[in-house]
Amino acid sequence: MAMTDIEIKSKVNAFIDERAKAGKLNKVLLIVPDFTRCFSNAGYIANCIYHHLEDMGVRTDLLEALGTHVPMTDSQIDDMYGDIPHDRFIAHNWRKDVVTLGEVPGSYLQEITEGLWKDSIDVQVNKLVMDPSYDLVVSIGQVVPHEVIGMANHAKNLFVGAGGADMINKSHMVGAVYGMERMMGKDFTPVRLVFDYALKTFLSERPIWFILTVCTAPDDIIQTHGVFIGNTRKCLEDAVELSQKMNIDFVDHGIKKCVVYLNDREFKSTWLGNKAVYRTRMAIADGGELIILAPGVEHFGEDPINDAIIRKYGYHGRLHTLELFEAPENQDLRDNMGVAAHLIHGSSDDRFSITYAVKNISKKEIEDAGFKAADYDEMAAKYNPEKLKYGYNTMPDGEVIYYIPNPALGLWINREKF
Repeated sequence: MAMTDIEIKSKVNAFIDERAKAGKLNKVLLIVPDFTRCFSNAGYIANCIYHHLEDMGVRTDLLEALGTHVPMTDSQIDDMYGDIPHDRFIAHNWRKDVVTLGEVPGSYLQEITEGLWKDSIDVQVNKLVMDPSYDLVVSIGQVVPHEVIGMANHAKNLFVGAGGADMINKSHMVGAVYGMERMMGKDFTPVRLVFDYALKTFLSERPIWFILTVCTAPDDIIQTHGVFIGNTRKCLEDAVELSQKMNIDFVDHGIKKCVVYLNDREFKSTWLGNKAVYRTRMAIADGGELIILAPGVEHFGEDPINDAIIRKYGYHGRLHTLELFEAPENQDLRDNMGVAAHLIHGSSDDRFSITYAVKNISKKEIEDAGFKAADYDEMAAKYNPEKLKYGYNTMPDGEVIYYIPNPALGLWINREKF
């Protein structure tokens, strides 16, 4: 059963009261997700905390944990965070706003990746996380299956969402090299262990707490099934246990044709839209077909540099991308390991076909990037998102498809191969 807004508000406000009793609060930093996590219910939770702290006379700032994403627009802030003043939001810049705290040693990386990765990784966070004027730092976000780390959030919000280039790039590449299908939906993956190491080693003295949600969104209506609060790993483990029950769906056999809809509020790029690939790849049969209905997708990367690199190299499979990565002439790809990892994640390695049906990118651009292309209106007329139901659908011509209305909140797995 989902929690009510009143239950959620009572729980998070009680947490703030406890922290205020433990020590006077003058200034608080909330680390919050961007609009790509609009179904996390982090917006409502942040709004409750902001107003509760304001009523107590506490200054509250909100750091957008953007990672490499674009900053939120004013309308997105209003949509997700309600009436919090825009001037309280600070957009994280992963290239400029970080401080380096130390490194995760290469010897540790070699140990946890079975020898697949040997380089050290710099531990970088937004400078505000280290600002001593903040009496309390609260990281708010959703635990859900994730292609890079296994299960999203907790320390990931700090070291990727509010992190720097070296950690973002190398952690994504570690995940790609180790293999996303070995990690998705699981805790204690190599990438998670990197973040655990960094949190324990470099941030143990900072007053950091986590508020983690587990949500689903049937018919685009947020259902919050759990809110977990703590300053240790326990809150993550509790959230992971619930998310594995709520956000992983098993199918009895490999899906031959999967149709995924990306709503135009949340998905503007293939960087985000490829969740349709990541989250379904373990469920699609060999030789199957994935059709992505993406009316809002209008570019590839979330910033101009990443967009240009994706257009240049395309989604052409793990081995091909690794060959390009090792080639001495492709320094731009090595300098942006996160993009290289994304190109690996976004390909099916020719195991099944991927068709993007879009409105705002030409068919040639889609095909040059390594996908099949289709006209959105034609595909949406055949596979109408307003008429399809989640799961298996039999079309008028007898064709059977599996329909997913939002891939961001789940993970789909073929039970025969799990």
